[in-house]
Amino acid sequence: MPVRALRSCPPRVRRAVLSVLSGLAAFATVVALVVGAGAPEASAASSLPCDVYAAAGTPCVAAHSMVRALYSSYSGSLYQVQRASDGATADIGLLTAGGYADAAAQNSFCAGTTCIITKIYDQSSKHNDLTVEGAGGAGAADVGAPADALPVTVGGHQVYGLEISAGMGYRDNATSGVATNGAAEGMYMVTSGTHVNGSCCFDYGNAETNNKDTGNGHMDAINFGTECWFAPCYGSGPWVQADLENGLFESDLGYSTNSSNTGTGALPFVTALLKNNGQNHFALKWGNAQSGGLTTTYSGSEPSTSSGYAPMHQEGAIVLGTGGDNSNGSIGSFFEGVMTSGIPTDAADDAVQSDIVSVGYGGATGSTGSLGSASEISLKATTSCCTTDYVRHQNNAGVLSAITSSSSTLDKNDATWIVRPGLASSSCVSFESRNYPGDYLRHYNYKIYRQPMDGTTTFRQDATFCPTTGKSGTGTSFASYNYPTKYLRHYNYNLYIASDGGSNAWDSATSWTDDVSWAVSSPWAP
Repeated sequence: MPVRALRSCPPRVRRAVLSVLSGLAAFATVVALVVGAGAPEASAASSLPCDVYAAAGTPCVAAHSMVRALYSSYSGSLYQVQRASDGATADIGLLTAGGYADAAAQNSFCAGTTCIITKIYDQSSKHNDLTVEGAGGAGAADVGAPADALPVTVGGHQVYGLEISAGMGYRDNATSGVATNGAAEGMYMVTSGTHVNGSCCFDYGNAETNNKDTGNGHMDAINFGTECWFAPCYGSGPWVQADLENGLFESDLGYSTNSSNTGTGALPFVTALLKNNGQNHFALKWGNAQSGGLTTTYSGSEPSTSSGYAPMHQEGAIVLGTGGDNSNGSIGSFFEGVMTSGIPTDAADDAVQSDIVSVGYGGATGSTGSLGSASEISLKATTSCCTTDYVRHQNNAGVLSAITSSSSTLDKNDATWIVRPGLASSSCVSFESRNYPGDYLRHYNYKIYRQPMDGTTTFRQDATFCPTTGKSGTGTSFASYNYPTKYLRHYNYNLYIASDGGSNAWDSATSWTDDVSWAVSSPWAP
């Protein structure tokens, strides 16, 4: 139909035609991949993940995202927040259909107080929404994750991911359409290799319906972390594994049979993928969510370590952030994820990865060199000894280090920060790590560290600094929010909050005014 003719149609007819055309375009995208015609144009709306999977004959039965639509036609809510001041809730939707989260709506609703995430909406027609998980066989009832813990740039927009700390998790035990009793399914999530631990279990996928361990094969979920259930695991992880209950599997033997699979390392954004036909085969893949394709780390038989895995016995609940029995000691990050009916083709997986990469996870914020919100900066020392030295993180600690144009990419990333509204007061600032999303500079026992935001009042205060004119008469000094007479200071190339004179060595009055005065400069890694 010519465009002019389409414009003359009634709105309802236009929408129907456009819907059909969108579906045909998505189908053509997958067919092109299968026959080798090349990857689709990543920016095309029809290439959103659930459009691709539907066109490949494996539709999404769950589609959860904090940051964007996963269908080109989706225009509903992404998640719900609840504020501490009065218990009121608000649904956070999209800026446009098929677009990105309206983070400004969250900022407005939560202004002057704190919010937690209470629900993550399923964008599929199955309405498998996730709510805060109740008590289980291995963990007490969970709490909601802080809504502002994980600001991130996605698709050029400032949005929020979901940052899970121990004791947090989400679940739906009464789902529709999710695989049960050996049915085939696929799933992926976009997570982060910088916010992980070795505790059980940061999962996304199929779990028991009673929050208890009901036996081998009763789960089918992606696990991501550094827990090595079956030795050997090669490298230091984190690894994409299959939590099939009573084991985190890297192969049919449990342990890794792929010595080249050393984990993803500290990639800020990771695509983790699991496919399982429920009978005799499962596969694991991962990719850098910022560039490149997918790597298959295992594709073979169901586990043979003990009975119950071939066939599988999935129960069809959906879990996020914990194990099937609510083992909730893990930490992790979640940005988006889907579950499908049936096993997607490798071509469809590749198309989805291409779309994820096209989104631009962790891209530049668009602002640099100031203390404005979302500005990317580096903080340079002004003391005469150290004018080529910058605030950076190293081995989780805040230090002062020389950074030059010839420094490594890692060093430049470590010395780059994103200015965020103060976690304890919006009139102050907090500094989020550029390459460790959701991690902030905070003080602990007066020393400065880079740590993930856990939502506690103590962390919020420790990670908040209030700018003032530099004490030396130049630059900017940053007073600790909860220790207002102590300022961010470098001393012997380590970072502290320090007063002008005191009992601690780093409180020395010598060069104090210079040491607490900083030049806010352009970022080393924009």
